[in-house]
Parts: sequence; C-alpha cells; structure tokens
Amino acid sequence: MNQVLITGASGKLGHATVREMTAHGFDVVAIDRVRPREAHPEGVRAVEIDLLDIGQVAGAMTGCDAVIHLGAIPAPYGHADEVVFRNNTGATFAVLQAALLLGIRRIAIASSGSIYGTAWSKTPLFFHYAPVDEAHPLMVHDAYALSKETDERTAEMFCRRDGMSIAALRFHWIATQDEQLAVVAQRRAKTDRSDEASGLWGYTDLRDAARACRLAIEAAREGPFGFAPLNIVAADTLADEPTEDLVRRWSPGTEVRHSIPGTSGAYDTSTAKRLIGWEAKHSWRDVG
Repeated sequence: MNQVLITGASGKLGHATVREMTAHGFDVVAIDRVRPREAHPEGVRAVEIDLLDIGQVAGAMTGCDAVIHLGAIPAPYGHADEVVFRNNTGATFAVLQAALLLGIRRIAIASSGSIYGTAWSKTPLFFHYAPVDEAHPLMVHDAYALSKETDERTAEMFCRRDGMSIAALRFHWIATQDEQLAVVAQRRAKTDRSDEASGLWGYTDLRDAARACRLAIEAAREGPFGFAPLNIVAADTLADEPTEDLVRRWSPGTEVRHSIPGTSGAYDTSTAKRLIGWEAKHSWRDVG
C-alpha cells in the first residue's frame, strides 16, 4: 500500500505536495475544507471535511498508510488569537488521533520557523545564536507560534506513547521563485535592514518544501525515528551581502557560533539531511 492523506491540500504548499507525491507514485487523498483553486492531478481523491472532526478525518484517512498534515491557519493575523490557536491545535490533535485509531504511524506535520518567536514579535527580538539549529530556545510571542509549539508537543506525546514517527517540518517563508525574486528586488532598493533581521533573511523554495514532506514519509518507512523537529530552509539567503556581516550589523544580539560562508543561510539544516535525506536544491540565484 502506498496511499497518503494530505490535509490542507487546497493551500499553496498542500497543492504542491499533492503534485510531488503523485509524481513519485503515491496514491493521494487530498482533504481540505475548501476546494482547490486549480485541479489536482488525475486520480487524486479530493474530500471536503472539517479537520476538527475526528470522525470525518478518520473516514477520509481509511486505507492510507501515511499522513502529511498541512492544514492550518498560516499566520497570526486575519483571525482572532483564540481562533488561530484553537483551529491549529485542534486540527493537529484530530489528525494524529485519527491516525492512531487506524494504526498509521508515518506522519509529517507542518511546523514553522515562527516557532522560534522572532517572526511576529511586536518588539525587536533577536535569535540567541546562528546558525540556528532545532535546539534554539522557543520564544513565542503570538498565538500562531504558540499553536505550532503546542502542535510539536502534541506530536511528541503521540510518538512517546504510541510509537509513531512524526517529522515536524519547521518551514521558513515558503515561496515560489517568482515570489523570491520580487522580494529580492524590493530589498535591493532599501538601505535599512533592521526590519529583516527577525527572519535572518531566510526562505524556503516551494519545491523544496514539498519534497521535504515526501522524504519525511519515505524515511519513516525505512525505519522509525520517533519525534523529530527539522529546519527546512534554503541553503542561502535573500540577500546579496555576506550573511555574517548582516547578522553582526542588524542582529547584534545574535552570537555567530560557527562560520557562515558567503551568502549561505543562517539556519542549520544538517539534521534534516541526516534523518530524512533532505537538503535544499533550489535558490532564487538559479535564474540568469
């Protein structure tokens, strides 16, 4: 059996992941509470459900042997804090509980680089050190980041108690190459980089994000690994300047613990490479 359930399948990453999985021989059940903006590949079974309803989720999940959970409100704005937190944490629990009931043990969930706390803080907040690894303290300042931290603790509990393998994929800003190039063009017109330091100029190419979802599922099939938070971030930055120079000037509270050559990224993704065989393949620099 090679069938995977993908939640949030109508979203940006969800739709890309549906295409990634079908291209690699998986049968896909694509679930969301809304219809996709563009048609899924032929053969994909699309189901509209409420992710907070364990019964509905379990019904759609029947026959699957793996789950990729991407369904969530993707930012702290646009909804009340309590709506963001309740929706995201409730959906994650429902998906994992349904998987438990059906004996499914291979799961990937969308976490976020926002979990480190710097992204949405209302006051400047610096990373403690760079390159940023998964052991960096979580300093959440908003309901979205709090929901992701809670999701990770929920996943860890299911792994500890029920023997699941769950990769919590800490994506940075997920963008197409055109979106990356637009941001690069905008920032080249600026001289003040202070508002960019909260993200350390990172990003994740949409294609690399979708591939991480597939590799996490495939790695768990080769051997269980329990709970694993993984940074999924591009190998470079959205900046032209050397990364260490940017960090020292615009993020002065951040200790550069290890050399960051040239415009390499300020996030450590070595755990993702070791555990699931993922490393970034795409960059905005590939154009031209």
